[in-house]
Amino acid sequence: MQLEIRPDPAEVGRARRWARSRLAGCGIAADEPLAETLILLVSELVTNAVVHTGCPAVLRLSLPRPATDPATVRLEVADGSTRAPVPRWVDGEETGGRGLALVDGLADRWGWSPEGVGKHIWCELDRCAEPRAAAVACGGGAVAACEGLEGLDGYEGYEGYEGLAYEAV
Repeated sequence: MQLEIRPDPAEVGRARRWARSRLAGCGIAADEPLAETLILLVSELVTNAVVHTGCPAVLRLSLPRPATDPATVRLEVADGSTRAPVPRWVDGEETGGRGLALVDGLADRWGWSPEGVGKHIWCELDRCAEPRAAAVACGGGAVAACEGLEGLDGYEGYEGYEGLAYEAV
């Protein structure tokens, strides 16, 4: 399933609402850590696409069938920019540049590849039977264990996903 995104920052909220409704249809409760994490990742990747590329984008979700316990959720955002996503390392005073670090820390796997005249960035979350503790990585690859949003309090600059800062991709 996919959603066309206009290059307008207001589209980020629409993308979150759309993703929430798709999760509910697959039996993933809104208060489940997987849902919270996925919505944060939608926010990060869609914002990067619409704000920093100025191009239309496409949000794609691959969700498990209802009642599938261990499963993988895949999120992709395709845009028309050829600029590769580059994680930035920022200090506590900067208001942007933490988006890909959050993706790296929250997703079980993520990456990007060229697509047509642009690119697509993807990430995957594994739905586990047991909740897991969060770990926010600062680079160096994907996190292998299942994670929720708990533990982001210690991530410098994290104010909740409605007010996160984003870097160019």
